[in-house]
Amino acid sequence: MAEGDNKSANILAQETAQLEEQLQGWGEVILAGDRVLRWVKPWFPAALMGVVSAVFLMIYYLDPSVLTGVSCAVMLLCLADYLVPTLAPRIFGSNKWTTEQQQRFHEICGNLVKTQRRVVGWWRRIFALKEEKPKVYFMTVISSLSVMAWIGQQVHNLFLMYLIVSFLLLLPGLNQQGIISKYLGMAKREINKLLKQKEKKNE
Repeated sequence: MAEGDNKSANILAQETAQLEEQLQGWGEVILAGDRVLRWVKPWFPAALMGVVSAVFLMIYYLDPSVLTGVSCAVMLLCLADYLVPTLAPRIFGSNKWTTEQQQRFHEICGNLVKTQRRVVGWWRRIFALKEEKPKVYFMTVISSLSVMAWIGQQVHNLFLMYLIVSFLLLLPGLNQQGIISKYLGMAKREINKLLKQKEKKNE
């Protein structure tokens, strides 16, 4: 068991080191984005939502076609991939890179690798469920897709995307501030109260 854990830890360390090397040119930008997403300053959430709202309002106003939207998005990604590694050291100053920043960059890369592993693990579980319990798999997939289709029919596509993007961008800050754990704890306590009351009634 210990040998398996050590092997897994070594693979995780190797993948993290590889990701650090690949993202080295983006280091300063990633750290700046991490500070914003974790709400290091109290005005960061408002600024984040302001930028997201402005982007979606611009998309709504321009109303581009799907092909135009995808082309522009890929073009922006290509420009960022070319310009950021070149301009970031000049803007942020790579000579000011500290041990604390390096440690945080290492943690971010490690979290990204762990997230990737979780997604791959969930994907494999879905296929395992398909092989082991095809009826459960079929009912689960059809039910989930039906609910998603109904939600998509009730809510405007762009507004739904706006809500999803806003939630994903606010999620790290909500987690960092303990807001999610607070409300999850409240929900668990209420559920436990209801279960206890039901048990007393049954007695």
